[in-house]
This record gives sequence, C-alpha cells and structure tokens, in this order.
Amino acid sequence: MSSGDIENLLNTVDDALYTYVLSLLLVAVGLYFTFRTGAVQLRHFRTMLATITRSRGHADGGISSFQAFAVGMAARVGIGNVAGVALAVVAGGPGALFWMWLVALIGMATSFVESTLAQVFKERGRAFTYRGGPAYYIRNGLGSLLWGRVFAVLCIISVGVTVVMVQTNALAGVINATVPSVAPWEVGCALVLITTPVVLGGLKTVARVTELVAPLMALAYVLMTLVVIALNITAVPGVLVDVVKGAFGLEEALFGLSGGMVAAVLNGVRRGLFSNEAGLGTVPNAAGTATTSHPVRQGLVQSFGVFVDTILVCTATGMLILLARDTYQPGQEGVAGAVLTQAAVAEHLGGWTTWPMVVLIFVLVFSTLLGCFSYSQVNVDFLGGEKRAEQAFGLLLSAAAFAGTVLSLPIVWALTDIALGLLGLINLVAIILLAPWALGALRDFDEQLRAGKEPVFKGHGNPYLPGSTVDGVWED
Repeated sequence: MSSGDIENLLNTVDDALYTYVLSLLLVAVGLYFTFRTGAVQLRHFRTMLATITRSRGHADGGISSFQAFAVGMAARVGIGNVAGVALAVVAGGPGALFWMWLVALIGMATSFVESTLAQVFKERGRAFTYRGGPAYYIRNGLGSLLWGRVFAVLCIISVGVTVVMVQTNALAGVINATVPSVAPWEVGCALVLITTPVVLGGLKTVARVTELVAPLMALAYVLMTLVVIALNITAVPGVLVDVVKGAFGLEEALFGLSGGMVAAVLNGVRRGLFSNEAGLGTVPNAAGTATTSHPVRQGLVQSFGVFVDTILVCTATGMLILLARDTYQPGQEGVAGAVLTQAAVAEHLGGWTTWPMVVLIFVLVFSTLLGCFSYSQVNVDFLGGEKRAEQAFGLLLSAAAFAGTVLSLPIVWALTDIALGLLGLINLVAIILLAPWALGALRDFDEQLRAGKEPVFKGHGNPYLPGSTVDGVWED
C-alpha cells in the first residue's frame, strides 16, 4: 500500500469519526449535562466572571485558578481560530458561524463537568502543585489504572508531539506564503529558542508565561475585530441576517462548498467542537493543576474558556471574514484558512497589517505549544515521570516544534485527528460514568451559596458525593 493509499484511508476514517460519531456524541453529551446541571453555564455565568477576576495570585505557592484558565486558553486559542473558522465559513457558508455558537453554549456544560472532575480526583504533586485530568479521574474515580495509562500515552503522543508538529507546520506554511524570504527552518529555530527555556522551567513557569500571553493575545485579536466592526457598522446587521439565513439554508447564495443547511451544520459543529475542545479530555489536564477552594469554581472557570474561545475569538474571525465582501464569497475555492483571514484583515485595515498578522499567528502557535506541554506533562507525571523526565519531554516537544516546520505531514495530520478523537471517546465514557461526582459537587456548591457561605469543598464525609476523594487533598 502506497503512502497515498494510507493517507486516503486515514482521511476516510478521520472524516467518519469526526463528522458523525464524535460530533454527534459530543453534542448529545453536552445537551445531557446542560439538562442535568440545570444549565450551569447560564445560571452561574456571573460566578464565572467573579471567580476569574479574583483568582489571580491565590495559589499558596502552586498554580492559581487564573493561571490554569490561561493555560487552557493558550491551548484552545491557536491557529485553528484563525484558519479553522475561515475553512468553516468557506465550506459551510455564513451559517456555519451560527452552529459554532450553539455548540459552544452546549459544550460549556461538558467542559464544566470534566474540569470539575479533574479537581475532585486530583493528587498532590511537587512544590505545592497538583496534578489532575482524565488519567487521574479514570484511575481514582473508576479504579482503572490500565485505561488511565492508555489515555496518558495517547495524550502525550497526540497532544505533546503530533499536535505540536501540525501546528508549527501550519505556521511555517502561513509565514512562508506571506513572507517568502522567511524559510520554514528559520521559523522552527525561532520557536525552539523561545519555547525551550519556558518548558524546561516546568509547569509553574509555563503557567506564569501563559498568564500574561494568552489573555493579551485574545484581547488584541478581539479589539482588532471591534475596530473593523466600527468601520463597517452599517453592514453588521446584514451579516448577522446572512448568518441566520445560512444556518437554516434559507438562501441559496449563502451556501458553502457543499451546499445547503447540512453543510452549515456539519462544518459549524465540527469546527466549533474542536476549537473549544469541550469533551476531548485535554483542558482538564490544566484544570486539575489549580489550587482552589472548591472543584466547581475551576469547573466554572474552564467552562468560561469555551465562551471566550468560540463566542469571542472565533466570532471575531468570522466577522472579519464575513464583513470583507471583496475577499470572501460563500463557496469560493482557492483562498481559505489563515490566508483568507489575513486577506480579510488587509481589506479592512490595509496592506500594512500583513506583518502584524504574521506576528499574531506566531504568538498563537507559541502559546498553543505551551498549552500542549502542560497537558502532556501532567500525563508524564501520571506515568511516573520525575523532574528529569519532565525536562526530557520539554526537549522532545521543542524538537517536535522544529520538525513540524520542515517536514511534510499529511499522514501525521490524519493520525493526530484520529488520536484526539480516541481521547475524546475515552473521556466522554469516563465523565458520563463519573457524572454523580460532578453533580454532587455542584449541589454542594449551590447549597453553600444559598446558605450565604463561601463554598469550601470537603472530600471526605460529604453527603452530596458517592464516596471519598483521594487522601491528602480535600480534607482541609
């Protein structure tokens, strides 16, 4: 079998897994948790904001709730927010953006549950830190060390190596297409030089860097969009009408490449789900490292990350493109991905924006690499890795970042998608089975709020939980 045949087979499996099995399952689980939690993502939205604004610096020497949120945001908000949304509105028309909004609102409930479980079943790490995530709640909650190890290995390989390679591969392609004088290997060297010192410092260093980079990056991108919207304010109502009409296939001119409402739904749902990562089991690896007074607080914080990723950042990309009437036409071929987003920005603000966009995309990928390191490092620790193993993995990630810029990776792209899909399937089964723990923690949190108390979690002798949590974490 030739490499072309292997690539076609992997792409067929990838499309079937993502478009039908995993997308439908993620939506179903999101609806289930929205119902079971009483729409926690809506009724506790103000609590999310309050928790984020007051959580900086409160970590007792460990990783704060805000830092864990920033690490999750760093991994979520990447080149997919620039290129993935562009691909969605080309293939599915403006209506794809509507379905991205919808799945984000649903996915916030799933993200809440998995991140709450990461806190409930976390363990103590080194230097006042914690470790938690799917591998930990599979072992400590379901009692399955084997499946915990399977998840950990898959996460390290997919997130820590192949996702890094495909991210930097896309970055090198974008930069080389925009500025041909910059060779891909030069992009790789720059990434290694700025990434290696950070990841060798461990999770605390990564958390400190992402605490600054991730929020500023997202804010700068959204502010740029607000400027564009202000310059095109009279066209905004028409664009929003197009989004709604395209979502329900009400106007043929708004169809994407595949045509009709089905194209809008499939492209919007798929791109939305895998941009915000709700349910895939990646973000809980960051959520479980936070020092917080109650698991639900971190669940709410990470749920808010879905809102920021899709409702704010992905919408920003969508509006940049849809308002660029000369650059974007539904169903157009040729120009897509990050190049389309760059062209849309240039149409609005001028050709001088080329280099600022290149810098922005570079920072997006850099922050994603730090998020990938954090996710993977938690699983290296789960498998018994010590400080030297962490540093060795940091060097491996830097090497993968360089390799991604100079290699052609069509098969790796497909393998990465399949591996992430398998992570999602394992994680969804685990969080459904462990739902009573997350729902019990939420009831405990709500009852303390109703009593006028500051919620503090007790993992032993808690009447709302099915049992006791790990020793040495939630006693005090």
